[in-house]
Amino acid sequence: MLFNSLIFVAFAIVYFVVSKFIGKRVKARLFWLTGMSFFFYGWWDWRFLFLIIFSGLIDYYAALAMVRWEKYRKLLFFLSMAGNIGSLSVFKYSGFIAQNIDMLFGLTGAFSLAGNIPPFFLVTPVGISFYTFQSMSYTLDVYHRKFTPTRDVIHFFAFLSMFPQLVAGPIIRAKEMLPQLLVVKKVESDEKWAGFRYVVKGYFMKMVIADNLAPLVVTAFSAPQPSSSSAYWWGAIIAFALQIYCDFAGYSNIARGLARWMGYDFPDNFNHPYISVSLREFWTRWHISLSTWFRDYLYIPLGGNRKGKWRSHLNMAVTMVISGLWHGAAWTYVTWGALHAFFLSLERITGWNTFVSKRKALKVLAWFFTLIQVLVAWVFFRAESIEQAWQIVKTMFAFTGKFDFGWGLNGWVFVTIMIISEIVEASKLKEKISMKPALAACAEMGFYALMITAIVFFRGSGSEFIYFQF
Repeated sequence: MLFNSLIFVAFAIVYFVVSKFIGKRVKARLFWLTGMSFFFYGWWDWRFLFLIIFSGLIDYYAALAMVRWEKYRKLLFFLSMAGNIGSLSVFKYSGFIAQNIDMLFGLTGAFSLAGNIPPFFLVTPVGISFYTFQSMSYTLDVYHRKFTPTRDVIHFFAFLSMFPQLVAGPIIRAKEMLPQLLVVKKVESDEKWAGFRYVVKGYFMKMVIADNLAPLVVTAFSAPQPSSSSAYWWGAIIAFALQIYCDFAGYSNIARGLARWMGYDFPDNFNHPYISVSLREFWTRWHISLSTWFRDYLYIPLGGNRKGKWRSHLNMAVTMVISGLWHGAAWTYVTWGALHAFFLSLERITGWNTFVSKRKALKVLAWFFTLIQVLVAWVFFRAESIEQAWQIVKTMFAFTGKFDFGWGLNGWVFVTIMIISEIVEASKLKEKISMKPALAACAEMGFYALMITAIVFFRGSGSEFIYFQF
């Protein structure tokens, strides 16, 4: 069920109306939230409901067992991790693994592992990486004694399957969400207005910006004869950078807005990443819930930067490559992660970002250099193959062909709108403008009225959110 569909609007209305009648009965609210979340997820394919239930039950019972049988704590923890990683391997990576085994051993013609995998296991369930990581974080935190697990299975599944963030994040930590679910919070008018702002901005980013830029990106990367113009490919990858940001941040904003209306608080998942003046800063602003997940549950347990300089580079490389693989079962995603690891290591070794941060005059140069690194890495993330990605990168830096970004009037309009809105938001220009409270309120209402108008009249062709495939 897509946020940008009429069926979801009907679904949301039913959820909030019935929730109003349920009132302050916590148990009933948990049942209602879990049931509606299962319905929301099952709308794509009801068979995959069994997968999320199976994955959840593994961690629910493993957490309880770790508390009850202390001497088997480590064994139970590893069984839980094996169950989660196993389900990911079967439903997301089985085809990729089999293809690479076939290629490694040259198994062609006589027998093919990849060709003998049942079709059902080659369909990636929507959002499997998100809810699996959320479920894993529950067991990990219990194992490290960061909180006591809930004994109420409905309470657990209300946390795991919350429909606003179920299929594309943000990835919520149990210690943050479980206590909120047991409190029936009265949603005050300021919370309703905050939720409204998040939802409208999210729909604007997705339906007006991302969906209008999507055709430009698809045309560029699927053309039988790729363009030989450097400017064209810089234009295509800038369009993709804005598309994926608006698509994913748009989803996160809608999720945060819905959560506010429900009486819950989700953490911020994006903080204007493209204004970063270093790659390290970029990763504190981009997909924050995932980057902190990898930091807390992989990079730091590997040793972080506590075991020497070169070991820290290795730990970072492992973390970023696995992050790339998390995004998809293809070498393009692995290369994307490896490139970020390389750029981050280069940043650490040279210390150029620290040098620049102390000199305001060089910050624009640092921003430009950081953006170039991010854009080059995005080529591998979006390309259909490693070969296509390398060809595009070579063309980008050949500086040949016509100086035409290939956006057309439509593309220029939406790229410009997005860049201006980001500058205004990131610089907090609205907060710096001095005006009377009543006038400021009217201006803000007018601003969101314009966004709603654009959503209605200038939306692009509806499409799934990009991160649903992950």
